[in-house]
Amino acid sequence: MIQGLPKPTSLQDAIKRAQNNAPYLAMAMEIQPELKALLLGEDLSAAFAFVKDAGLGAETVRQKLRWEKRALALTLAVGDLAGQLSLTDVITQLSDFADRALEEALADIYATRYPDADPSGFAVIGLGKHGSRELNYSSDIDPIFLYDPDKIPTRGREEPSDSSRRIGQQLVDALNARDADGYVFRVDMRLRPSPEVSPVALPIDAAISYYESSALAWEQAAFIRSRFAAGDAELGRYFLETINPFIWRRSLDYGAIRNIGAVSVQIRDHYAAGQKFGPGYDLKRGRGGIREAEFYAQMHQLIYGGREPALRVPATRDALRELADAGRINAGYAKTLAESYELYRVIEHRLQMINDQQTHSLPDDSAGMDRVARLHGLNQGTGLLDLIKTPVESLGVIYDELIASDDSSALPKSDQALEAALESRGVTHTGIFVEKIKRWRSGKVTALRSTAAVESFEAVLPDMIEAIAGAPDPQQALTRLDGLIDKLPTAINFFRMLEARPALREMLGRILSHAPVLADELARRTELFEGLIDATALDLPPCVEELAVQFARREDGDDYQMLLDRVRARVGEKRFALGTQLIESRHDPLAIAAGYARVAEAAIQVLTDATISEFETVHGKVAGSEILILALGRLGGEALTHASDLDLIFLFTGDHSAESDGRRPLGGTQYFNRLAQRIVAALSVPTAAGPLYEVDTRLRPSGAQGPMAVTLESFYKYQNESAWTWEHMALTRARPVYGSVKARDQLQSQIKTILQKEKEPEILRKAVRKMRLDIVEHKPPKGPLDTKLMEGGLVDWEFIIHFLQLKTGDALYPQLDKAALGLAAAGHLNENMVAAHELMSRLLVALRLMSPTCDYPAETSRELIAKAAGQESWDALLSGYDVARQCVIDEWNRHLRPDPDEILGDII
Repeated sequence: MIQGLPKPTSLQDAIKRAQNNAPYLAMAMEIQPELKALLLGEDLSAAFAFVKDAGLGAETVRQKLRWEKRALALTLAVGDLAGQLSLTDVITQLSDFADRALEEALADIYATRYPDADPSGFAVIGLGKHGSRELNYSSDIDPIFLYDPDKIPTRGREEPSDSSRRIGQQLVDALNARDADGYVFRVDMRLRPSPEVSPVALPIDAAISYYESSALAWEQAAFIRSRFAAGDAELGRYFLETINPFIWRRSLDYGAIRNIGAVSVQIRDHYAAGQKFGPGYDLKRGRGGIREAEFYAQMHQLIYGGREPALRVPATRDALRELADAGRINAGYAKTLAESYELYRVIEHRLQMINDQQTHSLPDDSAGMDRVARLHGLNQGTGLLDLIKTPVESLGVIYDELIASDDSSALPKSDQALEAALESRGVTHTGIFVEKIKRWRSGKVTALRSTAAVESFEAVLPDMIEAIAGAPDPQQALTRLDGLIDKLPTAINFFRMLEARPALREMLGRILSHAPVLADELARRTELFEGLIDATALDLPPCVEELAVQFARREDGDDYQMLLDRVRARVGEKRFALGTQLIESRHDPLAIAAGYARVAEAAIQVLTDATISEFETVHGKVAGSEILILALGRLGGEALTHASDLDLIFLFTGDHSAESDGRRPLGGTQYFNRLAQRIVAALSVPTAAGPLYEVDTRLRPSGAQGPMAVTLESFYKYQNESAWTWEHMALTRARPVYGSVKARDQLQSQIKTILQKEKEPEILRKAVRKMRLDIVEHKPPKGPLDTKLMEGGLVDWEFIIHFLQLKTGDALYPQLDKAALGLAAAGHLNENMVAAHELMSRLLVALRLMSPTCDYPAETSRELIAKAAGQESWDALLSGYDVARQCVIDEWNRHLRPDPDEILGDII
């Protein structure tokens, strides 16, 4: 139980405290003696039954609602003070009653003004605490009224706008006006757009247009807590569904987040008197108070909710729990915020019970403090302050951390002052920096032409310069930043994001300095960087099955083409994150290579499923048949690099002469060949979201001249009777990645049987050597660090492994590391070859990102590459690389020695 909340006691005790300390509750008991008697009898259930019937005998709906609200208020207050009702009980019942009151009042207005009309065309959207079902004891409600001009009833010459205005005004008056029976709810209409000039009810299309194009940042945050409350449900829900993309944006405007944070600072300044803890402290607006707990949840919901629907919950405590469960906020912070929030809301209710006033501030005198404390069950006001002191300070510190602003001053405009400012920020070659900054400020850069873009750029420029100045190669980083800015269609959100996330600024500096491949991807899709705001983005990807679930998720209305776009975007984010993990040295490059492979395999599964489903709508199914996808090369071995393509073979089961059962039937062979082509297109053709993978199908039987998909029987026959040695070498890394479990297992087993067929060792040796020599002739190394093609590199290493697998029939694993371990354990392979492979594979994965030309990288990137390869220094890496290559060369000569005629030819 949260410390400070009331412990369960008798209703009589609660009534005594209420009579002695809360004039409003004492009056409510005096004018409702029957209800008081039920409560004194400790029968809370009977009291709620009384509430339900409290409006019987009322002459009007207005009177009925006031009587019911008066009875509900007293019952909830006594139950709350006795600790027999939780905060959730109280706020939920108040919110539900508000819905019912709106509905009944609106129905009464329709019945009076338009007795023959259907009650349609007018909807009430609840915002604020009403929208989140968290109304406090003496709360107002914050509705927005909408109407459909084509459905709202009119009479006489009345226009729909006049009708809606009269309905809205009467609805406000029905709840808000005070009379001898009191009031129902205060109604605050100021959350509608431009309330000082707009009508009380808005036409649906105008409202949608406003929120889609002109709404302010605080309005986006306000709609986190929005829901349909009363009236025309179809109209209200249509409105909320339509503006959903405005509320939950996949690509977040970080300026909006900054503005929401600024609102908090403005509130603290405006209500300065209530900021100081002690008597007079404002529980709602004070530092560490209710509003800051709400804003903390809402700001994180805005950041993550566009991508994660589970976070789109309106109530504050629910939102904090979901954010913590999803790993988006610190779980300890969430617990502190939620418990503090609940305690504040209970104390806030005590303040409001005294005189039914919408107050949030503690009394500023000791007598008033004592009264609130006694109502809560404490002896005096100092005890109440002690109760909330620690929560206030803890919550304030957590929120301060969230909105902490950077005090960096803008860089000056004049060359001399700019140069001096750059020097003070650690820039050594200031001339180049001055020229770049002047160009960015010239108005000639497309992304920096609007006023908003320039403002966001200037706000983050000082920190960006410092980040780049501290990079290993500042000039190279600056040049890449310049190229990135040139390719940006707009710079506003990108630089606002960097301003909001200092850690991302530092990460960007490292990417610009060390990873030209990632920098180029970022220039094409700046939203890739947004994915890194999630701390889990730097974790290795989960299993293939979990990734497939993530990639396959569709939004309402998504068709096949939209899914292709979404998968490309999601895969791009994962691959970019994996590249960043390498730059940040978060994981072993071998683990990152396995992560790349899992991402690709999940993409294959999702897009193949979707393509089959789309294909079957036209061509139906071929009974008793299914398609299988066989991965080879690095995907088969579960170790891709950032630049790897996908080597795939398409096979199918069943009778090739069978015909599909769709409205446009196809024969079996034609069916699966067309389907395979569609799958390749789904995996490779660029869409609006960009490219995905390059797919290479040339390893299929008969290569590019053969059909795209063949039957399993044809594949087995070809491999047993016609395949070349190099095709069997490729087959050692074959791994089924799509198809039923049974079919995949059978295929893998049959491949093993094919590869274990006895081969004449000398013929095999000569064939392997010849193939390697052909590669040397037609594909020389790109540079001194071409770890694949250099003599003693990974190609030589792989040829040795495949030769030994085919020669011995042992260790037929698609994964090269497992194959090497198996061959070494069987005594076929020098055990040092395992370490040689690990070093060169790590180096390959790193170089694909940091030095794709395979030349020696810049001095400043060398230590990072060495670290990725598991070496202490660049010199140690080069030394280890030489040792690894020599190990491979020695093993090559042991198993694949040159023929005497080759040696003689070299001598001659």
